[in-house]
Amino acid sequence: MGFWPFFGRTPKVAVLRLSGVISASDRSFSGGLSVASLNISIQRAFSMRGVKAVALLINSPGGSPVQSAMICRRIRTLALEKELPVFAFIEDVAASGGYWLACAADEIYADANSIVGSIGVISSGFGFQDAIQRLGVERRVYSQGKHKAILDPFKAEDPEGVEMLMDIQKEIYEGFKLHVRERRGKRLAEESEQLFGGDVWTGKRALELGLIDGLGDVYSITRERFGEEVKIRFVDVPKKWFRRRLGLEAGFEGNGSFQDNFVEKLWHQLETRSLWSKYGL
Repeated sequence: MGFWPFFGRTPKVAVLRLSGVISASDRSFSGGLSVASLNISIQRAFSMRGVKAVALLINSPGGSPVQSAMICRRIRTLALEKELPVFAFIEDVAASGGYWLACAADEIYADANSIVGSIGVISSGFGFQDAIQRLGVERRVYSQGKHKAILDPFKAEDPEGVEMLMDIQKEIYEGFKLHVRERRGKRLAEESEQLFGGDVWTGKRALELGLIDGLGDVYSITRERFGEEVKIRFVDVPKKWFRRRLGLEAGFEGNGSFQDNFVEKLWHQLETRSLWSKYGL
């Protein structure tokens, strides 16, 4: 019976994989990251019996700043509640919102060749006003409110609308910089325009800038911290059908046609492909 007091003493680290574009809803064919789709997994990671730390495996080119902040806030809330350290391990890329997620960790690690950074805000779109004229299409829009149809892609670009968008971007950008400063603190090597200018760096350079704490992966670092006997326990993300059963994610909505939903998903897939391709992935 002397066996039992020693049972379960092997340290465990819960590992949560955060891979994909950060988006409010899973509109792509390949999946994405949102607080709704990750909430159950985050809770499981921090509630795992005997866990000594939570590790985040991050591979994301960014996406929604709102979802980035909400996911990060959920992780920090549970980390403080459970009094558990959080480690982030950047794989191929943690850019923009992906780096926002990494800052949820107490310590950040990456491979020497990982792509890290892109601290900034970007919005993009297309102008179709000339295209519909060539097609002989007359578009009719009826709205109330001076700015309700601002930045309409079927109208010529409006300087006032652009200025409004830039003001919104500036607020989000300042919030992003504040988040990085609060989470990284004095570990940041320098306060410069370059650091917060949207640049990206390799893991090696990111270490010099103080954006990460070291080079390594989840296996090498956890063994170094918790010993050779440490157990790595991956936390599964619930499948789509399960999340839908729980009401956490919508499928094809009844209010729209299959064609409309398909086009929306295809467009989102192109946006997703564009984000990844920026980093050669």
